Amino acid sequence: MRRASRTPPVALLLPALLGLLFLVLPLVGLLVRAPWGELPEQLSGEEVWEALRLSLVCATSATAVSLVLGVPLAWLLARTRFPGQRLVRALVTLPLVLPPVVGGVALLLVLGRNGIVGRWLDSAFGLTLPFTTPGVVLAETFVAMPFLVISVEGALRAADPRYEEAAATLGASRLTAFRRVTLPLVAPGVAAGAVLAWARALGEFGATITFAGNFPGRTQTMPLAVYLAMENDPAAAIALSLVLLAVSVAVLAGLRGRWTGTP
Repeated sequence: MRRASRTPPVALLLPALLGLLFLVLPLVGLLVRAPWGELPEQLSGEEVWEALRLSLVCATSATAVSLVLGVPLAWLLARTRFPGQRLVRALVTLPLVLPPVVGGVALLLVLGRNGIVGRWLDSAFGLTLPFTTPGVVLAETFVAMPFLVISVEGALRAADPRYEEAAATLGASRLTAFRRVTLPLVAPGVAAGAVLAWARALGEFGATITFAGNFPGRTQTMPLAVYLAMENDPAAAIALSLVLLAVSVAVLAGLRGRWTGTP
């Protein structure tokens, strides 16, 4: 049998190279224009470290919330059948395509001081979420949790349910089977989803600035600091962007073979 040629046709190779250039060139421009000599000074400011600290704390907290809520939700979608399941799955994945600013507006309408739930939280507990650090965590969780749910649901669908059935025949409850059998089986998928959620939360901008504002030391995360620095100090913005770029590369390196399908 004649083997297919490995040489790509020019009609496909040219647009492929243009697409690659389009994606890579801005990153190359960032590296070329980076003020490498001023980088230590740019990254030594107290505001930079405060924004980085806040970003790491909020992204980690958002990932923890996503794990607590998202793993059971993924199990519900993968292992059960109920009316309106397709609608629920569509709603869960909606934040992936929803403009983040719209998500921030929606959070304000629900959890704002005059929101549907926020009004009750304020009157009953004196709890105000917008323009606070917990508000940053909520905004980041809203946009990041779908990544974890999709990853864990896919891992659950790929896992053999017969192991859970065997545990049930030995007298284990569904919760025990989930903890002792299912979670170890899908642990790589949970880890990959958690890393993706953390990376998405770390880079969140639109929902955060809409729902939590941009207050240094309280709600100003790294992406917001980059946005603010672009108006006054482009060199500082480039330096901060390099930090986020390094984190993104580290995330991709950690996910190699789990998300990209490469060995």
